[in-house]
Amino acid sequence: MKNKILEKPLLAKQRPLRHLTKANHKDSGRNNQGRLTVRHQGGGRKQLYRNIDWFRKNKNNIIVNFEYDPNRSAYLAKLASIDNENNEGVKVRFSYILAVKGMKIFDKLQTIDELKWNFLLRPGDASTLENFESGDFLNSVESVPGQGALFARAAGTYCQVLQSTSIQNTIYIKLRLPSGHQRLFSPKSKATLGAIANETHGQRNLKKAGRNRWLNKRPTVRGVAMNPIDHPHGGGQGKTKGGRPSVTPQSWPTKGQPTRSPRKKNSLILVVR
Repeated sequence: MKNKILEKPLLAKQRPLRHLTKANHKDSGRNNQGRLTVRHQGGGRKQLYRNIDWFRKNKNNIIVNFEYDPNRSAYLAKLASIDNENNEGVKVRFSYILAVKGMKIFDKLQTIDELKWNFLLRPGDASTLENFESGDFLNSVESVPGQGALFARAAGTYCQVLQSTSIQNTIYIKLRLPSGHQRLFSPKSKATLGAIANETHGQRNLKKAGRNRWLNKRPTVRGVAMNPIDHPHGGGQGKTKGGRPSVTPQSWPTKGQPTRSPRKKNSLILVVR
């Protein structure tokens, strides 16, 4: 079988590794008293959560196969790492990472934690930001060194390296985030080279209403289709807009007016979208 670049990968039809999964509890939008606090949630297929290696602790890995993950839009790549440092014999460790566009089965991936020169990185390799060049596409970027990946983890997303800059005698790496923001990061923050695969995830056709129910989504009813007792937009003869600004069922404004307290300004964000 031809081993093509990961545009639409051949996913392995096997159960995930047991020691890398755990139960995924769902509350269906209800609080600890059983009262509905988030609408349009409920049902859904039972799922096992896959533990992702956000820290990339294993230095040398080999891609074994690609797997589907029901908990996220991206696919997973299963890595095998051979550990023979101890005198206990050869030991193989498995882990999951997000599949990157350009990966192939049996590719060897590496993790570089220090500043290094004259080396070649391939899609899926992890390193500190100081080792990447301007224009590189990155995913799974750490906000703080050692914290674990936070940025660019959804299908088709990536951060782009813009430049290295110095502010008050401190070196930073400037990245463009998927949101369009430009933000400063520590050179010691770790990231993975490449864009996340499965970029056509948003173009998929669900084909029937039942697939939304599998995805834990319940139907949404328009407020103007309800009775006055059920929604502020309800009632009227025929189709009416109500003659008032759009509001939620609890009469909170929904368009234009901010309903949350302003966030504390982050000095590391330079340009807001």
